[in-house]
Amino acid sequence: MTSDRDRNPLGGHVPVAGGLAARGLAYAATLEAETLQVFVANPRGWATPPGDPGQDEAFRAGCAERRLPAYVHAPYLINPGSADPVTAERSVRSLRHSLRRGRAIGARGVVVHTGSATGGRSRESALAQTGELLLPLLDELTHDEDPYLLLEPTAGQGASLCSRIADLEPYLAALRGHPRVGICLDTAHVFAAGHDLAAPGGAGATLDELVRVAGPGRLRLIHANDSKAPAGSRRDRHENIGAGHIGRTAFAELLHHPATAGVPLIIETPGGPEGHAADVALLKELRKTPAHSSGPSPGSS
Repeated sequence: MTSDRDRNPLGGHVPVAGGLAARGLAYAATLEAETLQVFVANPRGWATPPGDPGQDEAFRAGCAERRLPAYVHAPYLINPGSADPVTAERSVRSLRHSLRRGRAIGARGVVVHTGSATGGRSRESALAQTGELLLPLLDELTHDEDPYLLLEPTAGQGASLCSRIADLEPYLAALRGHPRVGICLDTAHVFAAGHDLAAPGGAGATLDELVRVAGPGRLRLIHANDSKAPAGSRRDRHENIGAGHIGRTAFAELLHHPATAGVPLIIETPGGPEGHAADVALLKELRKTPAHSSGPSPGSS
């Protein structure tokens, strides 16, 4: 029989200054986390540090011992759709580094923001370039222990290539539906992009659309964040679970939807250890609570 933890491991993004294992695993323990996410490079820079083999092995062993699925978040600067050839080249190098470091530490997936069309270029040309640059990286993922590349749609700011669920269709097409590509759904992002998760049945309807557009099994991670900004604002402002415009009911609905079976949830909410622990604890409470609507929304197929 599948346990609540097996259906939806719940955890958070953890700091690793001082060592992946030494700091990251200790912080995860304070949250009573069942899954975790880390950076393996400065998230706001282009550096590609090699990592510490001892910490890598200790992290892998610690995650295995504690049954903690691990994920890597790639740096924020990555934009394979950029019109600037230097940025595009750096994006490839940075993402390759995150993928290889992800394999070294036993991560299940590497999350990357889907980028934007800069320099006034069309979305079509930016998507074509994204496919040209990312497909060779995806074809390098030939080891069984290689992580999935997890696309994270943005909140819709600027010339975003992918923010609404419908945008995933052309983005996945540019990547030729590669089997090593998955989706990381950020609740604050998709809410800000215009999918009203807080409306009655809104979370279920959004997940139904995600399955229709991306296909079953593509959703592999959820960033569980409430939103300080209202639906459709296109502003990426994370809030603690239940304290923002999305609210507790939407997260309960999300946790009980068929599309989220087996999918971990990672919080990226404000505050230190106490606030993060409270968010994880609240999600665990909602995981136990039957949702008002646990199946597909009416009229979905």
